[in-house]
Amino acid sequence: MNASDLFVKALENEGVKFIYGVPGEENLDFLEALRKSSIRLILTRHEQGAAFMAATYGRLTGKAGVCLATLGPGATNLVTGAAYAQLGAFPMVMITGQKPIKSSKQGQFQILDVVEMMRPLTKYTRQIVDVDLIPSIVREAFRLAQEERPGAIHLELPEDIARESVEKSTTPVFQISQTRRPNADEGILRQAAKMIRAAKYPLLLIGAGANRNRVRSALRSFVAKTGIYFFNTQMGKGVVDENNPLCLGTAALSDNDYIHCAINRSDLVINVGHDVVEKPPFFMEHGGKKVIHVNFNTAIVDNVYFPQLGVIGDIAESITRLTDKVGPLNQDCAYFKLVKGQLDLHLCEHADDPGFPVKPQRFVADVRKVVPADGVIALDNGVYKIWFARNYLAAEPNTVLLDNALATMGAGLPSAMEVARLYPKRRVMAICGDGGFMMNSQEMETAVRLGLNLVVLVLEDKSYGMIRWKQYSMGYPDFGLEFNNPDFVMYAQSYGAKGHRVESAVTFAPLLENCFAEGGVHLVNLPVDYSENNKVLVDELKAKVCIISEH
Repeated sequence: MNASDLFVKALENEGVKFIYGVPGEENLDFLEALRKSSIRLILTRHEQGAAFMAATYGRLTGKAGVCLATLGPGATNLVTGAAYAQLGAFPMVMITGQKPIKSSKQGQFQILDVVEMMRPLTKYTRQIVDVDLIPSIVREAFRLAQEERPGAIHLELPEDIARESVEKSTTPVFQISQTRRPNADEGILRQAAKMIRAAKYPLLLIGAGANRNRVRSALRSFVAKTGIYFFNTQMGKGVVDENNPLCLGTAALSDNDYIHCAINRSDLVINVGHDVVEKPPFFMEHGGKKVIHVNFNTAIVDNVYFPQLGVIGDIAESITRLTDKVGPLNQDCAYFKLVKGQLDLHLCEHADDPGFPVKPQRFVADVRKVVPADGVIALDNGVYKIWFARNYLAAEPNTVLLDNALATMGAGLPSAMEVARLYPKRRVMAICGDGGFMMNSQEMETAVRLGLNLVVLVLEDKSYGMIRWKQYSMGYPDFGLEFNNPDFVMYAQSYGAKGHRVESAVTFAPLLENCFAEGGVHLVNLPVDYSENNKVLVDELKAKVCIISEH
């Protein structure tokens, strides 16, 4: 047995079943150890795709996903994935190779200080220099990756260390210890309950940190027993069913949306599982509404977020105890009911618009028709993300996967691939703009090779639409953001996938239904009309919100 065998044995001890990556010559000893193990290598076409898949595995399972790359450019290609996992709180362990550190005949060829490069992007980064330390380093890596707040870990295994022999005296792998998160202070919980009961217009905000099994159950009971109105951040969608009559929607914008009418009227927001790494769903002001921060960790104080009370500890336990202490609320619901009614009417607008290219409200509504409650959409980053966050109601958790922390382009396709791999019997759709899709479109080959059932929706407007919308809203001329595309149908076919081009609004939903029914990998190219971005999200929305606010 050599160091690579011991490393892989330590990974097996952590329950690792899959490693995603692009190996290099510095990983060959590790690769051989992997070949002899129970762990499956999932080869991708780019290290970034491997990292996004590993991070999505961690996001969905709570167990650290593992990805592999070589030194130099292989390691630098993991950087975006590291930031994606770290900001999104997705547990992930990255393993990279390195030239021999005890003797080298290649000078500084391809050598970067990868450990220092990864330091600001991870919870923990370390080069392995002693075979005897491998079991403890791996155990520590997984402990840190998976403990709240989860995130990215990096380990570097140099080529000469990887092939060193393991002696009988070498430390064996460590038993995984069981832990329990601490509970919030009883006095703080009584104070929080008192603030909630005293509030005239309390609101519940559900963030990404609430998307944990036990927390979801506790929150559903809290809403049912108190009768409190609630809203989500984008990464908190589906924790509590958005079809609930008490749901005021998703804060897809930071201001000037229907939900902000309710937030502005509210005198207390109970913030569960959100922190400032997610895009702020609203802005706090000194002397304004009070905020109770319920989370595993204390709040990161910012100019737009400075809660007056922190309920820190196991979130599920905190919410369960708050439910008992608060009981049914006697709040004035008239205004929240008004906002809810106007929001519901707004979300129905243009849902059956026959125009072509297709308006956002229509393509969101059509996707919702063909994707069942347990189906999953994985969104890349673009202006369509706002439309899906606002208009697509999620009934179950982890059925709308989007990134509103790093908010990177290029993650949508690999993320959807991992969902489809984990849940082959569920309907899974990657939703990408034409800009973001092309950033990792080579992973179409990986999807076909893995035999996935996946529909890839490419929304085509031949521009970076999100930035054009921002350009318009800031009063700048339309400039510098348009491009051309390949023939997406032929492009999909070149990878062995099925390609389809939508020719009219009325044929879109039936086409999606046929793709799902047939199975395999399908790319659907949909021309879109984003003029609604400027009309609704900038001009019309502000006017409607102003009218509601005056009630």
